[in-house]
Amino acid sequence: MDSRKLGNQGLEVSALGFGCMGLNFSYSHSITKEESVKILHEAVDKGITFFDTAEVYGPYTNEEIVGQALKPFRDKVVIATKFGFNIQDGKMAGTNSTPEQIRKAVEGSLKRLGTDYIDLLYQHRVDPNVPIEDVAGTVKELINEGKVKFFGLSEAGAETIRKAHTIQPVSALQNEYSLWFRKPEAEIIPLLEELNIGLVPYSPLGKGFLTGAFDENTEIAANDFRQNSPRFAADVREQNLSFVNLLKDFAREKEATPAQIALAWLLAQKPWISPIPGTTKLHRLEENIGSVSVGLTTEDIERITSEADKLEVAGGRYTEAIEKTTGL
Repeated sequence: MDSRKLGNQGLEVSALGFGCMGLNFSYSHSITKEESVKILHEAVDKGITFFDTAEVYGPYTNEEIVGQALKPFRDKVVIATKFGFNIQDGKMAGTNSTPEQIRKAVEGSLKRLGTDYIDLLYQHRVDPNVPIEDVAGTVKELINEGKVKFFGLSEAGAETIRKAHTIQPVSALQNEYSLWFRKPEAEIIPLLEELNIGLVPYSPLGKGFLTGAFDENTEIAANDFRQNSPRFAADVREQNLSFVNLLKDFAREKEATPAQIALAWLLAQKPWISPIPGTTKLHRLEENIGSVSVGLTTEDIERITSEADKLEVAGGRYTEAIEKTTGL
């Protein structure tokens, strides 16, 4: 698989990464540790070198799985993890990016991942109570100490990114970005291009919706975090399926799948974008990887974008309460 450079500090990753959250967290179809290790090994075998986790996924257990699975390949892979929340009674309990908390989180992550260094360390969400300069300064210290290699932010605004970047260069920004959530195009992507910061889109398949796996009658389990996404509500799915139908039309033309077209479109936006779709199924992993070989022409990209411009997503990403705290 081709690689891509994120930022200009030396971070290089596979064009397509792997979002590990769903292996055992947030979705109703979590899989066992043994199954998780198997699919992560398969991902490495197929050329993926970029793996994303966080201390709050579990909490903690996702990092343990990722660390165990990737230990045999440690010098060949890039592991990204995140800090930024208090964790109490096994749940997130508000943002916390004080220098002391960052160091505590990093020490915990290093232990659970079974490694001496974290390749890419993100602030999971901006902490309104801690100046971003203090956050970036602390990560800079950790980089100088050899515990972290590269600094990243997640869901940060333009002003925050600029301020952080002046203290410690930001290599990557992780944001939700897909054919049905294109808000980053307005302000964030131009800024990243200006500052030479890579973009790591999470939920590049719209949390599974853009794969075509949902219809008006699909039931979502009570313990599936998509219950908290208004755009998955049964009464708006018919409208939102217009995006899937658009992808299906192009998939037929290219002898591909809707998911492959969605990922190929994303990969074509900028050469410094590396999406991190997650999956618990080997056949979906193979399908996702197939997206890097889909031959979308410039005309195809323009047509897809133009058609998508005519569509409107019904419902927000999350409920108002969750939107204020975390989008995961």
